[in-house]
Amino acid sequence: MNDDDTPTPLPTATERVYEGLYTDILERRLAPGTRLREEELAARFEVSRTVVRQALQRLAQEQVIALHHNRGAQVPAPTRDDARHVFDARRVVECEIARRLAGRLHAEQVAELETLVEAEARAQAQGDRAAAIRLSGEFHRRLALMGGNPVFVRMLDGLLPTTSLLTALYQPAGTPACVAHRHVELIAALGGSGAAAATEMRRHLQEIERSLEEPRVRAGSRGARPRDLFGAYREPGDGAR
Repeated sequence: MNDDDTPTPLPTATERVYEGLYTDILERRLAPGTRLREEELAARFEVSRTVVRQALQRLAQEQVIALHHNRGAQVPAPTRDDARHVFDARRVVECEIARRLAGRLHAEQVAELETLVEAEARAQAQGDRAAAIRLSGEFHRRLALMGGNPVFVRMLDGLLPTTSLLTALYQPAGTPACVAHRHVELIAALGGSGAAAATEMRRHLQEIERSLEEPRVRAGSRGARPRDLFGAYREPGDGAR
């Protein structure tokens, strides 16, 4: 409940499917290229295919998934060119967010960001990469929310899942999606001038982009593969194509 004892509204069925898939993509439980079959999703979430379709349409509008005519929905498999475009966009949006926030954060907001960074560092130390990815993305999203521009927030919501997919394909094993100590440096920079904060954000995003190398997902790769969330709903012999 909220502080005024008003019951917190439960998410709708469409919101539940949307949030579940969004999180699975962001935390890389669904591999790039995975087809999202309506019947499998309906069985997994125990909802109708109409509800699933509504959630998929929302995800597609936000560029989190791809919807193909006659082929259905699929988790995107971004290319190196996509990486360049995504980080170009993130630099434009997030450097401006940092510039505007510089010198304007309240102590409570700084403490909130520091709590996220501490949790991210713990997840990295414990080897919980999925949690570290989620917390890293939440740090960047929280900055956008603090900036107060809902358009920037929506833009970042479409860019963060693609960033996660890019790191799944191109970032070397063992490399953190975001280095937590860079977030500490970014918080410090936000206490100074707008130019300094924007410069630190640019440096941070360039570091992430430079960490993307050759694809790690190859035939015969010994690396761990993302879990098949839909295996229990398939008939024997039906692959994940």
